[in-house]
Amino acid sequence: MHFTLQQLKLFEAVSRNASYTRAADELHLTQPAVSIQVKRLEEQVGLPLFEHVGKKIFPTVAGKTMYQASCDILARVAELKNSVETLKGEVKGPLQLSVVTTSKYFMPHLLGLFLTQYPDVEPKLIFTNRSKVMQRLYNNEDDFVVMGQIPEDDNLETHPFLENILVLAAHPDHALAKKKKIKLEDIINERFLVREVGSGTRLVFDRLLVEKGLKLEPYMELGSSEAIKQGVMAGLGLAMLSLHSLQLELAANKLVILDVEGFPVKRRWFAVHLKGRQLSLVARTFLDFILAESYRILNYDKK
Repeated sequence: MHFTLQQLKLFEAVSRNASYTRAADELHLTQPAVSIQVKRLEEQVGLPLFEHVGKKIFPTVAGKTMYQASCDILARVAELKNSVETLKGEVKGPLQLSVVTTSKYFMPHLLGLFLTQYPDVEPKLIFTNRSKVMQRLYNNEDDFVVMGQIPEDDNLETHPFLENILVLAAHPDHALAKKKKIKLEDIINERFLVREVGSGTRLVFDRLLVEKGLKLEPYMELGSSEAIKQGVMAGLGLAMLSLHSLQLELAANKLVILDVEGFPVKRRWFAVHLKGRQLSLVARTFLDFILAESYRILNYDKK
């Protein structure tokens, strides 16, 4: 068989995404270009690698075997490239990261400054929800991921690098905006905007309520911290949000932080990867950079 690494890369992406279109989008190619290369790979193998059931595609037995082999080959090629770059001592090449959406308020700043020092690094930064970050973590698809709530799993290597300060935010004209030492149980009947079940912020808030023996009926459940922030600014309700996401709004007096007992809640951001994963020189250098420099660069009020 005379297949190419590019064909294996395209086939792996189609298999993982169960879609030619999503694979093409991921690799910045056209869908016909991906289809042609996968078809040529099938011709080399001499067996169909996918079967169509309705509008969905599924790997055949040969496809499953080829997928495992593709993953092994591509991983070994990546390891070889990393080893060569390490021997050269050059911080250059790809950097693949997946991060939860709330970290979009600080990760681009960290990455941007890192790139001023290492302009030959080729970053790919994926912002998505916690469940997808977890999926990518366990599939070993990234150099490492960034999240606020990590699972209890001895197979993970975790690196805390920044405080995640969670506050209760309100519209400046809210009746509670100027009150002091508000008890959480006194505001549980206020309208609250919350993230979807499973998000890191929602997990923290739900655990806090359980610890206090309180129950909250959300007024709205929204799919992003940005949507929740906009809702609070529109006067729709209160919300627990990361201080990282509120800097501009607080400075412009679009939001206020409520003085609620037990708040702010201080957690940590973590860089996470599977134990045993050999980080490339680029990934190790960026990890060391955020561990050492994140507080100085961001310089947020840590009250």
